[in-house]
Amino acid sequence: QGGGVEVLPDIVASEPVVVFCGLAGAESTKLRDHYYETPGNSFWESLHLSGLSPRRLRPDEDALVAGLSLGLTDLVGHWDPRWVEIDALVEKLERWRPDWVAFTSKTVAHEAARALGVRRPGLGPADWYLGPAQVFVLPGVSGANQRKDYDGRPNRLSWWRDLAALAS
Repeated sequence: QGGGVEVLPDIVASEPVVVFCGLAGAESTKLRDHYYETPGNSFWESLHLSGLSPRRLRPDEDALVAGLSLGLTDLVGHWDPRWVEIDALVEKLERWRPDWVAFTSKTVAHEAARALGVRRPGLGPADWYLGPAQVFVLPGVSGANQRKDYDGRPNRLSWWRDLAALAS
């Protein structure tokens, strides 16, 4: 990639249960070659420990999520986070038809909510949908997100396990 204007290509199963959606506009994602590859990012560990993946995948194995009935996409189609392309995401979700779209941080969920004019969600299942997919908000997977309280819970993983239970 190295500073191009497009984000990573979507990786999505033919019949996904969950599509994970991050915010490509983040500075830390500009030079990436794979999803969630920045140091300290907990995405791949959480995916495995929640039961959504049988083993911990490496970022360079991100294409394997399609074989797990999952998908990876980003909310922003360009490197400017002010260009939230909610209509493009809804179109993709209409095409893919997952049960859930899981935002990988409150920040991403709040950008989507703002673009849609709906109430900002907390963590967990939201009471609104994007296309056919119900929204689920996960705690941020960035290494910078090291809070001690995640909406009343002691760790991020409990939210991932809730999503895994709903998706099974």
